[in-house]
Amino acid sequence: MLSRFFIDRPIFAWVIAIGIMLAGLGGMLSLPVAQYPDIAPPGVGISATYPGASAETVETSVTQVIEQQLTGIDGLMYFSSSSTSTGQSRITVTFQKGTDPDTAQVQVQNRVQQALSRLPSAVQQQGLSVTKQQTDFLMLVGLYDETDNATQADIADYLVNNFQDSIARIDGIGATQIFGSQYAMRIWLDPYKLAAVKLMPSDVETAIKAQNIEVSAGQIGADPAPANQQINATVTARARLETPDQFRNIVVKTQSDGSVVHLSDVARVELGNESYTTSARLNGHPASGMALQLAPGADALKTAELVKARVAELGGNLPHGYKIVYPRDTTPFIKLSVEEVVQTLIEAVVLVVIVMFVFLQSWRATLVPAIAVPVVLLGTFGILALFGYSINTLTLFGMVLSIGLLVDDAIVVVENVERFMEEEGLSPRDATIKSMMEIGSALVGIALVLSAVLLPMAFFGGSTGVIYRQFSITIVSSMLLSVVVALILSPALCATILKPIDKAHREKGWFGKFNRWFERLTNGYVRRTQGVIGKRGIFWGLYVLVLAVLVVLFMRLPTSFLPVEDQGQVMVQVTLPSGAKSSRTNAAIDQVQSYFLNDEKDNVAFAFIMTGFSFQGQGENVGQGFINLAPWDDRKGKTNEAGTIANRATKQLGAIRDAKVLAMTPPAIRGLGQSNGFTFELLNSGGLSRERFLELRNQLIASAQQDPVLAGVRAASLEDTPQLKIDIDTEKLTVLGLTQANVDDVLSSAWGSTYVNDFVDRGRVKRVYMQADAPYRALPSDLDNWMVRSSTTGEMVPFSAFATSHWVMGPSSVQRFNGLSSFEIQGQSAPGASSGDAMDRMVALQKQLPAGTSYAWSGLSYQEQLSGGQAPLLYGLSVLVVFLCLAALYESWSIPLSVLLVIPLGLIGAVLAVTLRGLENNIFFQVGLLTTMGLAAKNAILIVEFAELAHRNGRNALEAALEAARLRFRPILMTSLAFIAGVIPLAIATGAGAQSRVAIGTAVIGGMVTATVLAIFYVPLFFVSIARLFGMDKKKPGGEPPAQEPPVDGVPA
Repeated sequence: MLSRFFIDRPIFAWVIAIGIMLAGLGGMLSLPVAQYPDIAPPGVGISATYPGASAETVETSVTQVIEQQLTGIDGLMYFSSSSTSTGQSRITVTFQKGTDPDTAQVQVQNRVQQALSRLPSAVQQQGLSVTKQQTDFLMLVGLYDETDNATQADIADYLVNNFQDSIARIDGIGATQIFGSQYAMRIWLDPYKLAAVKLMPSDVETAIKAQNIEVSAGQIGADPAPANQQINATVTARARLETPDQFRNIVVKTQSDGSVVHLSDVARVELGNESYTTSARLNGHPASGMALQLAPGADALKTAELVKARVAELGGNLPHGYKIVYPRDTTPFIKLSVEEVVQTLIEAVVLVVIVMFVFLQSWRATLVPAIAVPVVLLGTFGILALFGYSINTLTLFGMVLSIGLLVDDAIVVVENVERFMEEEGLSPRDATIKSMMEIGSALVGIALVLSAVLLPMAFFGGSTGVIYRQFSITIVSSMLLSVVVALILSPALCATILKPIDKAHREKGWFGKFNRWFERLTNGYVRRTQGVIGKRGIFWGLYVLVLAVLVVLFMRLPTSFLPVEDQGQVMVQVTLPSGAKSSRTNAAIDQVQSYFLNDEKDNVAFAFIMTGFSFQGQGENVGQGFINLAPWDDRKGKTNEAGTIANRATKQLGAIRDAKVLAMTPPAIRGLGQSNGFTFELLNSGGLSRERFLELRNQLIASAQQDPVLAGVRAASLEDTPQLKIDIDTEKLTVLGLTQANVDDVLSSAWGSTYVNDFVDRGRVKRVYMQADAPYRALPSDLDNWMVRSSTTGEMVPFSAFATSHWVMGPSSVQRFNGLSSFEIQGQSAPGASSGDAMDRMVALQKQLPAGTSYAWSGLSYQEQLSGGQAPLLYGLSVLVVFLCLAALYESWSIPLSVLLVIPLGLIGAVLAVTLRGLENNIFFQVGLLTTMGLAAKNAILIVEFAELAHRNGRNALEAALEAARLRFRPILMTSLAFIAGVIPLAIATGAGAQSRVAIGTAVIGGMVTATVLAIFYVPLFFVSIARLFGMDKKKPGGEPPAQEPPVDGVPA
């Protein structure tokens, strides 16, 4: 007998407990801290560049060729691609959760390798990159000048030179992206001056390449040398140029009259930006930012701390007025939400101890379960470390839920020992020995059943599986540890700590009142139970009614995947009509900024807004803002929550005439999409033309925008833009003696910017670019001013002689999903509707479209689709496993039924509570339901196990049931109250990450209340009914009696 061994050796028991605690402490210190575990499925990105190609060309010659090879890859879920008019092709391949990102990358790399030979040579020269990726930003590091003296170029250059490389090398950073760019030498050409001296852009390029160069000329007097050589020195000739003045002095041509043409005669030279596509402002000050992406599997908090430490170190001597800020930083939210859950844990322990003291009425007795708590909790951390999990809100919730369960085992032990000491006057040691002989098997039984409920959760696939696994491993491991402690440490403590309490103490004062009241309560309870069993018909009717209500309520609960948390951030997306200039975009962005800094000034800390970049794509007509809200404590109440602020902003900013402005909150989980809501892919499965497909997409978006269930429905890609197409007459070219290569070269140098070579700026190598000056590339007619030199006559020929131009509409990017051309549509559910409703409505609207399209989900929505289907399966499996465990425990097929029938009584409370509080059926609610199932079953086991023993001892079913009800009433109330007390802090949580705590807490409290209140009456009723139904009543033993000690009077379980 295990417990007997440790009752005689209490120090050994303590050593084991201390060992468990030490192992746990070690695990706790080594575990990474995160808000959620790594839930996002791993992805691999393939990117290629086809310089100068339009979106359609990139799609047909690059993207499709690569996509056709993406077959036979293990664990592939879906892939999507975009081909842009800047010649970029990007394919994102998403794998099932649990696929090793490295293996996935190698497999994709091997497939892409097969497609390489079929790609255009320009693409092969630039090379393809295949990288592991996390789609979302961990943080943005922003730098701004509060004195407004510096330009955006100065700030971006400072950021690139001093911060970028150092930060990109930090362990855990996957990729960096700069908003803005470093300096570059800009050579702005003037077509008239070039024509006057008969030069083309390519001549200028050659001159720069020839004169901006480093020459290594060897050494003077190097060996082998004459015998009397006395000197050895390195010879240098030319070095790279460093200043605009040196560039201005480059000689581009010598005229026949001997005069020299310098670069400054045909072009303007200045230190400018390397790229002018994105710019940023912070609260109106010029700024630049660097976006950091987390490497797969890295610890978010640790990486963020390393980044901040490095930034603080690098930012020690910033120029005057420069300030560093983190426009998007997910870590304070993670820290806060983890701290809040830890606080909840502590509150739970305190509340549980108070409840136990009220019932046990002696500090000594309360100490036993109170000591069990830290031992089990710390031990659980050790087990988490073994499984390689992190400390996150989910594992911590698991701990809060298991506090109630783990105190149970200890309470059952103590309560039983106390009863023997009181009723039979045994010494603490004998009482403990006798008590453990009886209830040892029941403890193991309860642990088995609770593990049985929660274990099936661990075998789920997908991202939901990851979430469930966190709970199930945490709760099951703490349950098993709790049984170990109840069999080893608790009996040893009982035998050494407890003292018999004299009767007088139990009847005096406050305790006396409480005990007399509880006695009356117990007697009343037994009388009522008898009444219930007497009127069996009515109560069975009521039970069926409860079942019906449960089904109706459950069907009506709105569904969602995860609760939307207030992460202290709002993101704003600004889109102008296609073809709009950045000046117009900036005007719209100024209005957005003034709205947040004036109308919402109490809620907003700062606003970081960029032009030229958004999650939809890049272009002069888009902008993206990151609005950081004030700390949670400063904005209490529903009206100041991130979601409400975003909805308000979208309404108010709808008034801006020029732009579409959408405010949204970041996604619940990093790496699954960029904002909350759904991601719907409309697929062209019927081979429709692009025009027709676009028409159907617009029809779908129009009907979705009218729909009351949906909000913020928008296309995720930019609209088609006007494009100027230049037609060149090849016959005329030949007649005029021009080559196609020269013409193309002039075009790309004039309108596009040509990268020439590098120069050195303050010790750092930067680039030299050549491009037409702004006034000479503003209108379509400006093309005629550009000239090409004829190879036959040497004269300059204007473009107007051989080229015409006209306008066409073309896409700025083309999307594909799973190899079909697609449009991505994003949106969220309207206030009051849930994400599940929104998704169903989108599908219904798509079904109304004419034939030729189909749909798919991606990102969070894809995971939500998966998890919805899994839930019923999960409940069914849990119930079945519990039934099998109980059948084995009682050696009977009929008795477990009386335990299983109790389960709906717990569920009704959970569903009711959630409905009344207006919450949704999400993953946390489902975990709450499973926990409730386990607890309801546990209460029933305590009664049934005892009734069964009494029944076998020769009482009839009714007497056995009533006796069991009387004896187990106190421990059941105690454990249930202790558990409810432990979860109360969850249900009333506020602040960072409160939504998920409220979801779990509400479900569990509701369930426990009804499970306790109804079950204590119904379990005896079920027991009697089933005993009579299966003809086991009246002294018939139910099946074979299990081999265990003959029960003594008053055996609890």
